[in-house]
Amino acid sequence: MYSIPFARCLGISMIPLVVLSTIASLLLLFPSMQHRYLAEGHITPEARYCTGIWLSGFVVLVAARGFASRYMKEGHCLFRADMMCRLAYTCVAVFATGFCFLFNTSGLTKGPLCLYNGTNGQEWGRPLQRENTEEISYLYVPERWASACIEPHGIVMWNMVLFSMIMTTSGLQAFICTVQILHAIVAVIMGPGFRKNQVVPA
Repeated sequence: MYSIPFARCLGISMIPLVVLSTIASLLLLFPSMQHRYLAEGHITPEARYCTGIWLSGFVVLVAARGFASRYMKEGHCLFRADMMCRLAYTCVAVFATGFCFLFNTSGLTKGPLCLYNGTNGQEWGRPLQRENTEEISYLYVPERWASACIEPHGIVMWNMVLFSMIMTTSGLQAFICTVQILHAIVAVIMGPGFRKNQVVPA
């Protein structure tokens, strides 16, 4: 059986996650709330590509609109075809959220792009990025966060919070989509079943 109210509830629950992901992705473009770093190209590729907007944002919103539609086709074959379409929408959303999660994980682990004291004086780069796999990630060494970058001010925490927010929303979206996939698969297997206490004609 397939519950339209349940599917709509899952779709609606995506909306605040989309909003949070979009806001976090936009803020990553403006470190310290200043536009000059974006204009000068001093932001990371992970922030510049805005995956929180077009993957965990737009793509997920379109997919959620598809699988949360209130319209249900009647008839055995049409019902299963409709379920397969909803299943396809959800799989697209899972792929989008998964890619967004992995891409922003890379942004978090590599650290921010900032002005720091290098071997040749002050330069722009990613001083917290690991040079080899044996090196301990800066995420586990809080003592480095405050002193690693000269500017933008507070960029380490800025990146950590916003990338973590996008990763969290993407993870929750993936979970919701997984629930919807299981919901749709059960509907495909069982058929129309009962809806509104009436037998849906085959």
